[in-house]
Amino acid sequence: MSPALSLFASQFPLCKSQDFSKDTHSPKISNKETPCQKTHSDTRINRRKLLSTSGLSLVAGTLSKPAIAETEAPVEATSSRMSYSRFLEYLNQGAVKKVDFFENTAVAEIFNPNLNKVQRVKVQLPGLPPELMRKLREKDVDFAAHLPEMSVIGPLLDLLGNLAFPLILLGSLLLRSSSNTPGGPNLPFGLGRSKAKFQMEPNTGVTFDDVAGVNEAKQDFQEIVEFLKTPEKFAAVGAKIPKGVLLVGPPGTGKTLLAKAIAGEAGVPFFSLSGSEFIEMFVGVGASRVRDLFNKAKQNSPCIIFIDEIDAVGRQRGTGIGGGNDEREQTLNQLLTELDGFTGNTGVIVIAATNRPEILDQALLRPGRFDRQVSVGLPDIRGREEILKVHSNNKKLDKDVSLSVIAMRTPGFSGADLANLMNEAAILAGRRGKDTITLKEIDDSIDRIVAGMEGTKMTDGKNKILVAYHEVGHAVCATLTPGHE
Repeated sequence: MSPALSLFASQFPLCKSQDFSKDTHSPKISNKETPCQKTHSDTRINRRKLLSTSGLSLVAGTLSKPAIAETEAPVEATSSRMSYSRFLEYLNQGAVKKVDFFENTAVAEIFNPNLNKVQRVKVQLPGLPPELMRKLREKDVDFAAHLPEMSVIGPLLDLLGNLAFPLILLGSLLLRSSSNTPGGPNLPFGLGRSKAKFQMEPNTGVTFDDVAGVNEAKQDFQEIVEFLKTPEKFAAVGAKIPKGVLLVGPPGTGKTLLAKAIAGEAGVPFFSLSGSEFIEMFVGVGASRVRDLFNKAKQNSPCIIFIDEIDAVGRQRGTGIGGGNDEREQTLNQLLTELDGFTGNTGVIVIAATNRPEILDQALLRPGRFDRQVSVGLPDIRGREEILKVHSNNKKLDKDVSLSVIAMRTPGFSGADLANLMNEAAILAGRRGKDTITLKEIDDSIDRIVAGMEGTKMTDGKNKILVAYHEVGHAVCATLTPGHE
């Protein structure tokens, strides 16, 4: 029996079942009705009303079931707000019935005596004070805590915001590295590109006329220049152009000057760089630069590549830390492949210079890579005189200055030393206010280069005698030595 039926049925008094059945089947209707008969007639009318009312209530209850199932959340169902102090007043009065705690807020059910009903209000909490919990327990208030709903979108947006810049940077680096540029796989920020100085029409200002004292080396280079200018004359007899020329000699003998001279005389594209420019901290950068250099050279062949101080990259392998498997050896391996590998390098001549040939790798020195090794040593007396003529062309010399005498006084001087000698003599002449360079400035310059700056003069006669005997001994030994200059 439904609650609606029991509610309405309890409001109507019923007679005894015997009287009710008798009155129902009685054919006679009396004008004077008894109280029980009146109640019976009223009961029939009320039963009809009860059935209709119960039917409506059942239909209404059926239709209202979804609305009851879809109850709103406590926070969403609350429209009014209340201050925390007001909430404490109601709590002290015992009007608070139930409290639901959320993140920094609470939803309370408070009995309002003015409206005579329970209202639901939202209260902003200053944290979660322990005295509030104690009061709720004292007042026997039902309270519960609700965890905040975990949203995936918020943390995901924060993560993307933090990773946005690194992802963009990595993406740009990958795009740059995947671009199809000469020289194999390109490294970010141009690390894999060669740093060689390229001159399509070299204008070094140096020719073979500016190189003196190294006649044998000049002859080898003049032959290479002639090969580049008229290759058909050599090809007619089956000659091949040398792939590499290695200049070996002490510092200051004119190795780099010879390279400048061949660049000015050959009239072909010229690449110049130092061996240390291949070496970088990052693995693979040097090999990538070697590939890029030779790819550019093949595109502009015939051409010349000059590598100064090749010992920085061509040192013997297997002598480094950990067996020598380092960046320098990878660069050397790539250089060996480009010089004489499977594909070859037709039309590209490599000229290298070093003053330490004993530490170079043997695979680098074999024919097919460096076909010629040109020794550029210290000039002899005739070579020094020729070098002095070259470096004194733009200087005003006194008529008493003899270059042959200066050449005799400068044994062991390299071309760079002789150039420095003439420059120091010109500086001294200018400092002393002279218009020309005399033999006095040249002698002082020689002493300065050999012995350094002039010190304090000796005043002790004994020391002067000792130094004089010492220098005379040098002169006597040099005179008695056969072949000494």
